[in-house]
Amino acid sequence: MNNKTNLSFAKLFNLSFGFFGVQIAYALQSANISRIFATLGADPHQLSFFWILPPLMGMIVHPIIGKYSDKTWCSLGRRKPYLLVGAIIAILVMILLPNAGNFTFTQSLFLGLNAAMWFGLFSLMFLDTSINIAMQPFKMMVGDMVNEKQKGLAYSIQSFLCNAGSLAGYLFPFIFAAIGISNIAPKGVIPDSVIYSFYIGAVILILCVIYTSVKVKEYPPQLYAEYHGISQEDKKEEKTNMFKLLVKAPKAFWTVGLVQFFCWAAFMFMWTYTNGTVAANVFDAPSTISSSGGMVIDTASLQYQTAGDWVGILFAIQAIGSVIWATIIPQFKSLKLAYVVSLILGGIGFISIFFIHDQYMLFASFLLIGCAWAAMLALPFTILTNALTGGHMGTYLGLFNGTICIPQIVAASLGGLVLKMFTTEGSIPPEVNMLVLAGIFLIIGACCVGVIKEKK
Repeated sequence: MNNKTNLSFAKLFNLSFGFFGVQIAYALQSANISRIFATLGADPHQLSFFWILPPLMGMIVHPIIGKYSDKTWCSLGRRKPYLLVGAIIAILVMILLPNAGNFTFTQSLFLGLNAAMWFGLFSLMFLDTSINIAMQPFKMMVGDMVNEKQKGLAYSIQSFLCNAGSLAGYLFPFIFAAIGISNIAPKGVIPDSVIYSFYIGAVILILCVIYTSVKVKEYPPQLYAEYHGISQEDKKEEKTNMFKLLVKAPKAFWTVGLVQFFCWAAFMFMWTYTNGTVAANVFDAPSTISSSGGMVIDTASLQYQTAGDWVGILFAIQAIGSVIWATIIPQFKSLKLAYVVSLILGGIGFISIFFIHDQYMLFASFLLIGCAWAAMLALPFTILTNALTGGHMGTYLGLFNGTICIPQIVAASLGGLVLKMFTTEGSIPPEVNMLVLAGIFLIIGACCVGVIKEKK
């Protein structure tokens, strides 16, 4: 249709406002999960295994939510029922997860994990699943209700709210510690500064989601079909086998996917090993003997928990760097050149961490890492959508999510084994080496940009 009216800024804002709360939950998860499991007694070589669940659940949930929400029409709307369900589950888990340490059962159960870690593991699974359920509807509602002219503005608003939510989530533990809330706890117990961060995040999440649910009125089926010019013939054509779509995928799908592999594997290493790296290399956290007899960082120490709070600051710096670099990327005449430069800067940022032992000097490293993050969020989808033609863009974007999830699963599965190769007997695992490897991965990814074919 040619008469798609523009939405007011307020309506565009309301469409995505709930994303602010969802992103707080996601930031709390990404910045604190390794810290939580290490506090519960996880060996550094085990940490990567706990990170398998988030991308695995994302890979499963994203296509399912897309498929079933396309067919859902009820009084609450089309996408909002899934948003509300996901938010409610996320809130419950955010209240329960940081209390995993209150379990008094410390004996090893299946796979050598104690009861607290198993509780935390299943909580993480449900948390990431629910966040993915709540996250998808916001992206879909923009596609459902915003015309082509305003989509750029709508996604810019969503990106702003995403970064704002990330900053809040990353900073919460540091802020709570700064105002006097305890940053230390008995061995195996999560500090109050982290627990309260999850509580506050849960409250903000439900308030944001309620606001969006009340303010946003989704189009009913007839109006939706009219708005998008969908006919019965179009609906028949939509029933296409996903395997056949993959076979017919443009070259950009696969070449960008190759770059994605190295990029997302690198960031999985960052989320997993930054806490241990900062604790050992910057705050000189003491070591102790683990239940398996190896040397590990003492997670009950003040130094370790202080390092955990500082990691939130560093991740916030990364988000700021991403916002700044996102304004520079459009100045490049070539998307591929912007991609290469961004990933190389991020790689330098990761590798520089090996040489830095001052907490404030790390700001420079994470600002550079933010450059890579900005490119990863924007350029792959820009290149892919420019190469796509026809009516299956949504399906291709859903399938493309696999290029984000699979490398994270691979990195999480192999990370512990690689770290063990770096570990010498009688010393703590050198987690900083994994961040150096992350930097090398980004540089390899930059080299792979050259094979990208931007057209079908």
